[in-house]
Amino acid sequence: MWEVRVPTAPDPVTGRRRQLSVTVHGTEADADARRVLLLTAERGARSASLTVGRLLELWLEADHPWKPATLVSHRSVARALRADPIAEVPPARLTPALVRAAITRWTATGATLSVVGGRFRVLRSALSWAWDERILPEHPLRGMRSPGRVPPRRPLPDQAVRALIASAETRVLEAHANHHPGDTGSAGRLHRAEQDLLLVRLAADTGARRGELAALRLTDLDGRVLTIERALSAGQLTTPKSGRPRTLTVGCSTAELWHHLERQWSARAGAPLGPWLFSPDLAHQHRLGAEVLGHRFAHVRDAAGVPDATLHRLRHSVATFLVARGEILAAQARLGHADAATTLREYAHALPLTDGAVADAIDRHLHRPPGQSRAATEQDAGGEAATPEL
Repeated sequence: MWEVRVPTAPDPVTGRRRQLSVTVHGTEADADARRVLLLTAERGARSASLTVGRLLELWLEADHPWKPATLVSHRSVARALRADPIAEVPPARLTPALVRAAITRWTATGATLSVVGGRFRVLRSALSWAWDERILPEHPLRGMRSPGRVPPRRPLPDQAVRALIASAETRVLEAHANHHPGDTGSAGRLHRAEQDLLLVRLAADTGARRGELAALRLTDLDGRVLTIERALSAGQLTTPKSGRPRTLTVGCSTAELWHHLERQWSARAGAPLGPWLFSPDLAHQHRLGAEVLGHRFAHVRDAAGVPDATLHRLRHSVATFLVARGEILAAQARLGHADAATTLREYAHALPLTDGAVADAIDRHLHRPPGQSRAATEQDAGGEAATPEL
């Protein structure tokens, strides 16, 4: 037995949203077929009054496998779209020309390429959902290309990363120098400085997302093998973005720092520690939020004199380092991308050039003496070709 629910038109008196619920006896395929029939009937009943704004509301109300942060982001973008004139257009009358006009209007009002792209993707996703659910007879934007992509993700220069680590280490030394046994204030400052150093080292080593770092537990590191199986998304504990856990090996110095600090914290607490790696209390019973980690990192960044550094740019640094070495699959595994295509799409600009031999062959061909065969030219080139005279 299956219960099928489909959204219906709002109550004409109260304006409250309603849904139709039907019980179906049979298989899941029977229930899905009944759902399609109900949606088709509803589509005919409300097609005249359906607008893009209303469609966005229905899309947000539907069941989606989104992370909490994704839902928050989509709601924010949909709110901006519902305040735009495009929200009053019936989806069936929406055309690529109307969307291009809206994009031009958004750009003229100062919207960045990232904002414009985000609005377009949300609009297209809502229309795709409506088409899949048989709410719309056809996809009005099928085949329309997305606006230009944002510039390639920028890694931090190596000297900036080293400056961040050095700054965090200096803060630990200063906190140690000012620490007085029995003084809770100095103990808290030392504890925070040590966590900040570990945060920078882990971010620069693993390339983990901020939400993944905030959700780490002390038991997640076994020797040098780190397991990332949870993340914070909009304050909620969930799975990583890819939906599955991953394991990776951390550097010797990073692993040694983790284990050393864990022993130090346990000795100071005088009792077994709680589960969380990054915690506001000395006993590690509570976890820090992802936003708090970002604020803490900002203090390290400012002290290091690297004002444009972020935890996410450290992630880009790890990705760029690996991709520049041609290690695409290693980058995918370390970053936790669902597939290698995502890694290539985001970091293809960092791929090393491997066309040196091709360039040399073309160069020899262009400067081949008249009448000399190509085979003779290649034979004369032998190993290392001399620079031709132009």
